[in-house]
Amino acid sequence: MTVESGSSHVFQGYVGKQKAYAKEGQGVYMTIEKNGKEYKHVFDAISGAAVASLGWGDPDIAGIMSDALTKHTYSYPGLIANEEAEKLAKFYIDHSAPGVFASALWTCSGSESTENALKIIRQYQIERKKPRKIKIISRECSYHGFTLGAISIGNTPRGAAFKDMMINQEDVCIKMPRCWPYRDMKEGETEEEYTQRLLDALENIILDNDPETVSAVCVETLPGSSIGTPVPPKGYLKGLRDICNKYDLVFMLDEVMCGTGRANPNGKLNCWENFLAPEDAPDIQTVGKTLGSGYVTIAGVLISPKILGAYVEGTGLILGAQTYHSHAFNCATALGIQKKILQNGLTKNVFENGNLLGKKLQEALLDEPDNFVGDVRGLGGFWTIEFVKNKSTKQPFPPEMKVGPCFADIALEHGVNVMGLSGADNYGGTWDICLLGPSFIITKDDVEVLVQRLTKAVQALAQKLQSKA
Repeated sequence: MTVESGSSHVFQGYVGKQKAYAKEGQGVYMTIEKNGKEYKHVFDAISGAAVASLGWGDPDIAGIMSDALTKHTYSYPGLIANEEAEKLAKFYIDHSAPGVFASALWTCSGSESTENALKIIRQYQIERKKPRKIKIISRECSYHGFTLGAISIGNTPRGAAFKDMMINQEDVCIKMPRCWPYRDMKEGETEEEYTQRLLDALENIILDNDPETVSAVCVETLPGSSIGTPVPPKGYLKGLRDICNKYDLVFMLDEVMCGTGRANPNGKLNCWENFLAPEDAPDIQTVGKTLGSGYVTIAGVLISPKILGAYVEGTGLILGAQTYHSHAFNCATALGIQKKILQNGLTKNVFENGNLLGKKLQEALLDEPDNFVGDVRGLGGFWTIEFVKNKSTKQPFPPEMKVGPCFADIALEHGVNVMGLSGADNYGGTWDICLLGPSFIITKDDVEVLVQRLTKAVQALAQKLQSKA
């Protein structure tokens, strides 16, 4: 065994090698140490992993956490609750549309939230005496986390090594077509026609699998690290909701990455409010990331009155709990963070300035014929640049070129931290994207700086690719 000198002792990412390290940060900027070099004043355009709603070094965080710590007493959620979890649940319920959510479970990660949501849905069907309803329909190319259950309803090569351990992929975790207008809309097809084609495909899958055995439909409202923020076409999410109503299915939305203020048009929390009226809201929803702004490990599952009612009218009991569910310190800190975001209008701010960022990137990048940028898409504070070998045909680069990660390296040299990814599906398709999810505190001046740095990084990438060609 050969281990590099000075290699990391942390078992994550590339093991046995030196790692890049996040150092101190302030606002939207941070310091990164990589390969022995320190990069200062780096614009964190992805805020960790679309996490840092308040940015780094927020002056109020120490007080929020200190106050939470002085009141903290650990409670095991299987036996006893705590007021801080109750307060955070009430905050989220009160700042969603009236009547949409009635309860919440607080977890420690998005993957954990997905795992618990699947169990909640399963018990819901048992409580209402529908035990045959077991199948979960999710999308091709989706990502819902990295625990075994989450991988099972996801659909990327990241799960390939664990296929033999996953929930049955043929009879339980069934896949419907992805929703990706840039790649999948046919020439001459309207947005409405594309939407209907996707909805017809879902309905056929339900009928082929016997609706009495289908339990739920689960999608990301605005996908992130899987295929890069394709905005749902007109009528798509409403169509999913209607199909779920028609066949008595649970409608589950994953908003771990896109939700909790990152892309809300009303200065509130939920991304789906861009597309759905309150009466079409999800039955169950996962959240996370910006909930704790990267200062505490917290995520959650939001429960509708329909789901809660089945439990109350049934056994009224959830068997089992995880040690740090609804952890009082995490919940109190997250609540303090969310109150600050609300009081300062930061959700409204990131929606407006995030859309400004997207507009300026589209203007700067899409009309340039030789920069290999095929698409710039997104909503609010969540955007993607997609790189293609041929802008006319949308032909992707060969996966071995790893253009997405290469761009991340180049962007760092130009003072920007991004999530550069080379993606793939399970059917031979590949793509390269740069994911952007800045902090909610981003200003118009910050947008100008970020667009300038990203544009220069794209130009540098184009020069590198052209020289290789």
